[in-house]
Amino acid sequence: MKYCTNCGKELEDNAAFCTECGAAQAAPRQEAPQQPAQNVQQPYQQQAPYQQAAPVDNGSFGWAVLGFCFPIVGLILYLVWKSNKPISAKKAGIGALVGFCLNLLFSFIGGMMG
Repeated sequence: MKYCTNCGKELEDNAAFCTECGAAQAAPRQEAPQQPAQNVQQPYQQQAPYQQAAPVDNGSFGWAVLGFCFPIVGLILYLVWKSNKPISAKKAGIGALVGFCLNLLFSFIGGMMG
């Protein structure tokens, strides 16, 4: 059952005009017939999988300096980056190794002198 949008008179469900005031009525909504679900997607419906941008791996000399000054940080960066950013990981690892070795050498020399 529907009512006139202008005067409120009761109308038939499929009436296009009000019998009282003559106002045009909205066309009755017809629901689209439901189709059974299909497992095959149409090409226009397929979405590309989300691709994450590749991390920038410039292998900056700064990572070697950081690893040299703070060998534990260089070691941690090496372990974290070895699969994602191999160039930067190598720089940080080499800096950490050199820093650790020099620290060990200077400690040994200082112990011998003192």
